[in-house]
Formats: sequence, C-alpha cells, structure tokens
Amino acid sequence: MTELAGRVILVTGAAGGIGRASALLMARRGAIVGMADLDAHGLAETAQLMAADGAQGHTFTVDVSRRDTLLDAAAELRARCGPLDAVVASAMWIRYEPLEEVRDETVDRMMAIGLKSVLWAAQAAQQGMDPQRGGAIVTFASPVADRGHRGTSVYTAVKGGVAALTRALAIELAARQIRVNAVTPGATQTPGARKIVDDAGWEVRRKATPLGRVGQPEDIAEAVAFLVSPRASYITGEILHVDGGLTAGAF
Repeated sequence: MTELAGRVILVTGAAGGIGRASALLMARRGAIVGMADLDAHGLAETAQLMAADGAQGHTFTVDVSRRDTLLDAAAELRARCGPLDAVVASAMWIRYEPLEEVRDETVDRMMAIGLKSVLWAAQAAQQGMDPQRGGAIVTFASPVADRGHRGTSVYTAVKGGVAALTRALAIELAARQIRVNAVTPGATQTPGARKIVDDAGWEVRRKATPLGRVGQPEDIAEAVAFLVSPRASYITGEILHVDGGLTAGAF
C-alpha cells in the first residue's frame, strides 16, 4: 500500500512505542518521515528499522517541549523535503502516583512533554504546511480523559487537556484545511508502559478490555496512518478510541 507516497510527515516521540510504530508504518506506505525525540539512541534504532524496510527517515534529536527546537526541526524537514502534510504529536512522559505525592517536577515535566509539545506541533503544522492544501495533525488522548482512575491525576489533566485542545484546534485550523484528530489508545504494551506496569497490572487491563487482549503499538499506528490519509479527508475534531472497547463500558 502506497497511499501516503510522497507525503511529508513529522512524528514527535518517534524513538519508541507508538511514535516509532506510527513512523515505520507510514514510511512503509510511502511517506517521507521526520522523527523528533530527545532520545538519540532510540531515534537511531527507529531509523535503522526504517532503512531495513527500504525507506529513509530524517532524525532530529530535540526536546519537543521547547517551542524553538521543535519549530526548527519542522522547518529543517520542510527545507529538505517540501511542505509538511501531517504532524503526529505522540511524545509523552508518564508518572503515576497518589495525589499526596505529586510535586512540581512531575506536573511540569508531564505538562511540558504531553501538552505544550502538542501546541508547538500545531504551530509547526501552521508554519510548515502548504496554505492552500493544508494537511492533518494527530494527537493522543487517553481513556483516563473519559473515566476516572486512581493515581493518575496529572496524567488525566494532561490527556483531558489534549482532548479539549484537539477540538479547539480542529475549529481554529479548519479554514487552513488542516484537520486535527486525536487517537485514544487503550492499554498498549509499549516499552515505556512495560516499565511502569507489572504482569499483574497487564492482566487487570486485559480483563477490563472487552476484546480480551491489550493493544500493541502497531494497533494504534494503523489508526494514525488512517487519520493522516486521504481516506480521512472529511474527519476533523474526532477523538478516535482504539481501545478494544474499554471506554464503551463493562461487560
């Protein structure tokens, strides 16, 4: 499938997990992918995997929570490859902890990486996309924005903010023909998630998911690739749940 052939797409958080899976899938479908992340080693691994698929990506080792560095990366990608067609804002850092243990460091880092970087990604799209053709932005919400969970107060605030921001951006950027949608992954076994969830935790998540399994990064990447594709040309302001039925209710 080459439905993304020639499309220039910037992915934040591409050093691993859902960001990596999305970058690799879109490259396999013909996209020219720019990958931005602070993890230089992880970016190099993603680039190697992409090369093994016969595609070549462009890596940018930057702190995506900083406006200047992310906008510079987007401008460099445009200079090399042409106007951007999509921006996928997948970068996130997570810490779960009870409310009484929350401190400024946790709040500031999660807000910076999880929410501020989405704003800068949207500005990168504004600046980097063709003003007539427009393009697509994909953000990432979470089931915690729909359902309460213990120990996730900061993460919930960030992801609830992303969901609300997605809708606001969809309206603000519609005149530029820039579509903005969010993907809400269910319990997904990324390397980062495995570090903070033990086997018992995954079993709880599996049992809570009506389809009877937890997700893999590739499941989420398929939704991302759809939302940036021509097949989603009339979809904007949508929060697409890719969660095995988790937020639909108990069963």
